[in-house]
Parts: sequence; C-alpha cells; structure tokens
Amino acid sequence: MKYYIIAGEASGDLHGSNLINEIIKIDSEAEIRGWGGNKMKKAGAKIIKHYKELAFMGFYEVMVNLRTILNNISFCKKDILNFNPDKIIFIDYPGFNLRIAKWAKSDKNNFKTYYYIAPQIWAWNENRIHEIKKYINYLYVILPFEKDFFEIKHNFPVKYLGHPLLDSIKNFTKIGNTDFIKKNNIQSKKPTIAILPGSRKQEIKKILSIMVDIIDDFTDYQFIIASAPNIEISYYKNIIKNKNVIIIKNQTYQILSMSKAAIVTSGTATLETAILKVPQVVCYKSSLLSFLLAKIFIKIKFISLVNLIMNKEIVKELIQNNCTKQNITKELKNILDLNKRKDILIKYDQLISKLGSSGSSKRIAIDIVLNK
Repeated sequence: MKYYIIAGEASGDLHGSNLINEIIKIDSEAEIRGWGGNKMKKAGAKIIKHYKELAFMGFYEVMVNLRTILNNISFCKKDILNFNPDKIIFIDYPGFNLRIAKWAKSDKNNFKTYYYIAPQIWAWNENRIHEIKKYINYLYVILPFEKDFFEIKHNFPVKYLGHPLLDSIKNFTKIGNTDFIKKNNIQSKKPTIAILPGSRKQEIKKILSIMVDIIDDFTDYQFIIASAPNIEISYYKNIIKNKNVIIIKNQTYQILSMSKAAIVTSGTATLETAILKVPQVVCYKSSLLSFLLAKIFIKIKFISLVNLIMNKEIVKELIQNNCTKQNITKELKNILDLNKRKDILIKYDQLISKLGSSGSSKRIAIDIVLNK
C-alpha cells in the first residue's frame, strides 16, 4: 500500500520514524512519502518537505509567516494528488494537518485519514472536535486522559495504545560513557546538568540566554546543551557567547542519561526527561503577543506533559515573567537536593506506570495497516 505521512516537528519525526519501521515490517510492499525529517527518511520514507521549514510557533509567528504556510498547504495537496496514497497519516501538527484532512475528505477526494497523536483540543480550540469527527476516520491518542475526553465528553471513538516515547527510549542504545566523554571533551569527574532549549529557533532565541545565565552559580557542575538535529551549532554559540557550556548535537538521550538534573523547555522533552528519570525544571517563554493570546484561549493548569498527565505539579514550571535567572537558580538547587530528588523519582515511576507498556508503535502500525 501507499502511505502519505505528514509530521511538522522534531517530535513528529521521531514518532513517525518508529511508526514507519513497524509499518514496513507488516507491509513489505509499503511505499511511504511525506513531510518529516531525517529520522523518517532513515526509516524508509521519501521526505518531500523537512519539518525545519515548517516550525512556526505561537500566534504572532504564524501570522507573520502566513504566506509561507498557505503555499505549503497548496503544495501538499498537489503532492498528495500526484502520489494518490491509500492512506494519509497525520502526526500531531494540527493547524496544518486539519486543513489537509478537510480537503482530503472532500467529495472529490475521500482519502482514508488516520490521525496519530491527536490534536490537543482539550487545551484550547475545543471546537475542532467537529472537524475531527467529520474528516478523520481513525484517531489515536497518546495521553491516558485523552481517551475519556474524546469518548465520554465528545462521543467520538479513539484508540489509546500506549505512548510512543516508551518505544523511543527503550530503543535508545546508550553509548559507553568513556567514549562519549572523550569524544565531546566532557569532564568525567564533574556532574552534568542538561539544557534542553527546544527544537525551534524562535523558542531557543527566547529562552537559551536565560538558561545559560545561571551557569556561574553552579561551578561544581558542567552544563551540556542538547542541540536539536535541525539547528546548526553556530546558532547556539551566537546566543551563549562566551559561557562555559558544551553543545552536543542529536544526542539528547545520551546527555540526559548522564545528567543529575535538566532545565527543559516545555513540550515532548519534559516527558522524555521524566521517563529517563532526570529531575527537571521546566521553562517557557514566548513573544508577548503569543503569551497574552495564550492566556485568553488556553485552558489548562500546566504546560508540561509530566504535570498534565499526573494532573498535579510534579515538576516546577517557570513561565514567561517567572522564567528568570533567580527563579531557575532557586529551583535547580532545589531538585539537586537528595531528598527532593528521591521524591521526584518516585513520582516519575507513577507517571511511567500510567503510560502503559512499550510497543505502542507496533500496535498502532498494525491497526493502521489492517484497518480498511
């Protein structure tokens, strides 16, 4: 069969690659084309657009890049028609994907549509449920509470088959610390604190300078920035200036696996950090306009997936004006305390148990391939 997959972010590329690996095992004649990144390409997809061309975050950023977004939508529709897939698989990225889904289910097209990693309409824009009901044949959720949200509140059947990050982290092959330390000029006797500033240039520009500003207050530790695969090292260097920090590209899990703590921009990375059992401080900062609009429209108590899944504060969140050098320093010192660390790790175990067992990518791939 022919599959067209659309992923617009780094996390979508990761989950898409695991899904593609499993689809190919089930359907040996699978032909896969779509939008994503290097991981999906390595798994076997022909990538037409890289997600680094698509990552516009926040209300203001979307508005100023509207022409590019509309051009991408037009190009995507033409490419799907030319490829004529048996199934279209959307991965997260709802602003773009729901537009394509509406077109894909029009009377003249009527493609089969599968949405993997459901739009987070429980956070904002709940009215999108009407589009989902109308344009999506099968919806797969990855957060435990989402099943009740869609099925009980909105009477729309979904499937929760586990969280794909459990697969990604299980498949992670830890490099021997000795080789990793030597290759990256890491001090073997100095404990590490990881900095995960996000995967988009806009968010990195907003937050990284504040994150590295605390380094001088933690001279007993070394700091390592986990560079996103789509961002050039020079971009980070221009922001951190002469700060004593190591930058390592595309080795986030390896960095986290040897870290005592982490400073993390909200998003998928907060859950990855928790599954790898690293105490963390969550930081988030956006443009003033995006923040003000978010305060009006977004209706959730937390921004990190860790706290959202547990429905209580497990990790500290420092948002917008609270994201300061003083506050990050205070909270980082707190989670480096031995007793506090033990408490966090116990709560992480409770979180992981909520997510279920590994193997979700395989279960979802089977469901997609076999569903007619």
